[in-house]
Amino acid sequence: MEEKTSTRVAIGIIILAAASRLLPHPPNVTPLTAIALLGGATLAPVQAFLLPLAALALSDAFIGFHQTAPFVYASFLIVAALGMRLKSDRAAGRIAGACLASSVLFFLVTNFGVWLVGGLYPRTGAGLAECFTAAIPFFRNSVLGDFAFTAALFGLEKAFHRVLVARPATA
Repeated sequence: MEEKTSTRVAIGIIILAAASRLLPHPPNVTPLTAIALLGGATLAPVQAFLLPLAALALSDAFIGFHQTAPFVYASFLIVAALGMRLKSDRAAGRIAGACLASSVLFFLVTNFGVWLVGGLYPRTGAGLAECFTAAIPFFRNSVLGDFAFTAALFGLEKAFHRVLVARPATA
């Protein structure tokens, strides 16, 4: 019963966070990294991988798909796998390290995708460097948003867990 409640809590938090992607927000400040990390840390593997993909696909259906979507989706699958490493130990430092690693991973994978298929930069070493350099301001936003949403989602999950699951039954 406790596991079922924990799963429901995590899924509910993730759905609300995914819906927030449709609200106005600064570029690259979204809850998707936090969703993938929390899903990986709390859900069964199939759910952990499917939930971030579903959140992306649903919100992309409203805001539009793009040619670098495979890189975005792949990066969040890897982030969910990083979240799975938090299952047994969700210490703040481990969560922060996973969040930072996820931000860097997203930056590298998606900007490589922009360079490879976006047609904005020449497919040369200099073009790749130019692509990554142009993306630095977005990286700052990603890191700040990733840390804020990760703290919020993991904090909410822990609070709900304490209230709904860990509270002893009263007579």
